[in-house]
Amino acid sequence: MTGWVRAEDPSAVGAVRRKAVELAEAAGFDQVLIGQTAVAVSEAVSNLVKHATDGTVIVRPHPEAPATVELITVDRGPGMADVARALRDGYSTSGTLGIGLGAISRIASGYDVHSLPGKGTVLAMHFTAGRAPAPPLRASGLTRPIGDETVCGDGFAIAGAGPVTTVLVCDGLGHGHIAAQATQRAVELFLDVRDQQPVDIVQRLHTGMNGTRGGAVAVARVEPGQVHFAGLGNVSGWVAHAEGRQGMVSVPGIAGHQGGRLRQYTYELPGYATVVLHTDGLTDRWDPALLPGLFSRTPAVIAAGLMREAGSRRDDACVVTVRPPQEPTRPAPPAQETGRHGEV
Repeated sequence: MTGWVRAEDPSAVGAVRRKAVELAEAAGFDQVLIGQTAVAVSEAVSNLVKHATDGTVIVRPHPEAPATVELITVDRGPGMADVARALRDGYSTSGTLGIGLGAISRIASGYDVHSLPGKGTVLAMHFTAGRAPAPPLRASGLTRPIGDETVCGDGFAIAGAGPVTTVLVCDGLGHGHIAAQATQRAVELFLDVRDQQPVDIVQRLHTGMNGTRGGAVAVARVEPGQVHFAGLGNVSGWVAHAEGRQGMVSVPGIAGHQGGRLRQYTYELPGYATVVLHTDGLTDRWDPALLPGLFSRTPAVIAAGLMREAGSRRDDACVVTVRPPQEPTRPAPPAQETGRHGEV
């Protein structure tokens, strides 16, 4: 089993549970925690199968902490009007996803839920072994391949260092394995130079991807109070919050093949905002005001909610979300340009 699983029948419960146990064993969980993880995962997926509309689930190593197992479930209904009530042990209302959430929240190392009646529910939970460091929950990313493909040509990478989080999103040109190879090359290059400024990272990607199909790339460096952003090609970047969003500027081109002058911009980043990067597998028509409460949740839940609301099945899709550290901010100009000259 790889990637997203549709929770259409009871067989999904066993498939996801087996994958969760496999990941827990690889992460060094003891037998007690492996068993608890299996129980919580089974309960969450069973809820989808029994009560949800268009339920899907993914289980994976947490993108911020490989020794942590993460489960994310997404559905399109029926949703819950009172999540707090649903988290109480013993609460059960026919036709809702409240059943078992109390037990899940007790077993998991961490969890988060967003639900709107008539729209659906997103649940993210994670399990961390023993003394392993817990994920900081500053950033998350999700991909989904086109149609029923098993390989996604879009991808992401997350790198954290102290209060700074740097992320990459790449949309490999086309679909399938060739596009995925271009994106994998971008990830490898990014990890080698992740401590540099975004414009320098994008320059390195542009140079290093010339033996691949190429793709659109964007890099954001999130610091207390500000985000530095550079993009080449059609990857969307946003500073978003409950009331609205501000777009960030990329330059036209294809990393590895053609482009104009690379530029880096700096945007003010309030502590309550979220940086969102996504490929064109998500439309730009999502509106934070139409998703009340979503942008107060953790990055994993925000990413999954946006994938559900804006993702297309007619293209590979990738979305990354980053929250700034909750530290005193320093002022930054709203859009201060720096640049790199020359042929790129």
